Amino acid sequence: MKHEELKKLDQDTILGTYARNDVSLVWGRGAVCRSEDGKRYIDFTSGIGVNALGFSDPQWAEAVGRQAAALQHTSNLYYTEPCALLAERLTARTGLSKVFFCNSGAEANEGAIKAARKYGFEKRGILRPEIITLENSFHGRTMATVSATGQNVFHKFFAPFLEGFAYVPADDTARLRAAVTADTCAVIIETVQGEGGVVALDAAFVRDIAALCAKRDLLFIIDEVQTGVGRTGKFYAYEHFGVRPDIVTTAKALGGGLPIGAILFGEKCDAVLGPGEHGSTFGGNPVACAGGLVILDRIDEPFLEEVRRKAAYITEALAKLPSVRSVSGLGLMIGVELAEKNAKEVVAACAKRGLLILTAKEKLRLLPPLNIGAEETEEGLFILREVLES
Repeated sequence: MKHEELKKLDQDTILGTYARNDVSLVWGRGAVCRSEDGKRYIDFTSGIGVNALGFSDPQWAEAVGRQAAALQHTSNLYYTEPCALLAERLTARTGLSKVFFCNSGAEANEGAIKAARKYGFEKRGILRPEIITLENSFHGRTMATVSATGQNVFHKFFAPFLEGFAYVPADDTARLRAAVTADTCAVIIETVQGEGGVVALDAAFVRDIAALCAKRDLLFIIDEVQTGVGRTGKFYAYEHFGVRPDIVTTAKALGGGLPIGAILFGEKCDAVLGPGEHGSTFGGNPVACAGGLVILDRIDEPFLEEVRRKAAYITEALAKLPSVRSVSGLGLMIGVELAEKNAKEVVAACAKRGLLILTAKEKLRLLPPLNIGAEETEEGLFILREVLES
């Protein structure tokens, strides 16, 4: 189907909740993809942090296809090997003890919120538990997770929101301590606020949260939906901060391109949810889990060392580009603040020249595949330089 035909069909039939770029994609390998007319693009988006190994990695595609041909779905009323093996790999990798599988980051955060509320009720008799979140955070678009999100821009039109959330500024330990009440049951953070502008939290603040949660018997929840599975140069970003959360939520790159989410529970709370208290029809889907097993096999320590090396190189190169005021983030989760240019206009101009990038607030956001090669990296940086110089 030609691009204009596809565009019209899409606009006629699909709810207009996305401001799509004027590009239709039909093929991809690694960090390169093509539109229906054969135009070539370098991808610095990874499907918003999903395609950890780029487009259609052969090993990943073979594992997914093999599992789809054998058994594509059973429901959680039966055991399947990919689900159990992926949970085993995740617990071994993190030292956390139990996993609940779902389909997205928002679902994972929903489950974490439910677990925290029940924990507060069971352990401390809290009848109306409250969770502290950070201003400028983003935890999803469902009613609970958008309520947890600390950005007013996401709070338009959808009131009344769920009660039970308190918001404090990032990196302000005094305000955090002051926000804790007898009804507080948990604190949830992103160590790098992605939708909030790709801003990493101060390490001392993160450690203060961990200490406060341990002292006051609060659950320490870290949202690793975008930061997780190698994106920051560690398997999970919290490893950079020297803390151990009670709950980790993860999604995006975990499946390598298929919908999957997970909640990882530490021993402190791994029995808080029992039979019938939470569920997900497609959670632990064997095809998605088969893809996840490839991701975990591939993202080992040498792979992560390469991610850190690439991140240092790209960050240094970006800082030297014209109109770049600052570079933020962690690993290959990179925000670029521009001195003069409009970020959305830069994204559109880059797409016309063959580079796909994102925005986060007024910044450019770069999330290249973790295994991007040197040639594609240089080509993408060259296009971005051309646009910023024009």
